[in-house]
Amino acid sequence: MRLRQCVFVARDLEASRAELCDILGIDVAYRDPGVGKWGLGNVVCPVGDDFLEIVAPEKPGTSAGRYLDRRSGDGGYMVILQVPDAIAERERVIGLGIRAVEQKNLPDYRYTHFHPSDTAGVLLSIDSVVAPADADAALFWPPASTGWLKHRRNDVTRGLAAVEIQANDPVEAAALWGRILARPVTTSGGAHRLAIDGGEIRFVAIADGRGPGVSAYDVKAVDRAHVLAAADKRGKRRSDTQVEVCGCRINLV
Repeated sequence: MRLRQCVFVARDLEASRAELCDILGIDVAYRDPGVGKWGLGNVVCPVGDDFLEIVAPEKPGTSAGRYLDRRSGDGGYMVILQVPDAIAERERVIGLGIRAVEQKNLPDYRYTHFHPSDTAGVLLSIDSVVAPADADAALFWPPASTGWLKHRRNDVTRGLAAVEIQANDPVEAAALWGRILARPVTTSGGAHRLAIDGGEIRFVAIADGRGPGVSAYDVKAVDRAHVLAAADKRGKRRSDTQVEVCGCRINLV
């Protein structure tokens, strides 16, 4: 189980895209027309072999638009985990009473989106892929379409390391996710943590008044000075190890 894609929600897709790509030194690989069925536009950007995505409402009445209203603006929205068998995970998680709001079984890609009300305010997706024989299974990722490798840059940032989720009761939220992901919870540094392959999901108390949800993403930095300089120009530097992008804190690790 690995963290493969993290998603922001924003009101202005193009302004947010420019901010994200400029500060983190990444490029857009794909705009998925399929998200139009949810009334959204999007961009998907490689970060090493992982991905950051921005979704933005393009019409009234979307769930993403309601999320923007509920959390008072742009911010972290969705966490996508890659597992060996998303169908087996779907059956197990639904068996815990967690509601699926969207699911798909394609020959090469299977996923389930789980209801944020059942997952401590975060839209969680558990996905798996079946790579074609002529594809590199470690790199195959249909949400970024084909050809994304030519847009991958590793000179400034190179991957995702963690998601931070704030909750009214972080102990309860961590225990809930521990059941959903079948992972033990540990506590250190004032946070409650679930280890996943190559990273973690951690739970903290609400400190910004925006309610439950994603509060930060951790991104692996290759050239921290570049990130901080770009953030300075936009007034988005928060410390020597943290910037803000699309209304969400980004920890440089």
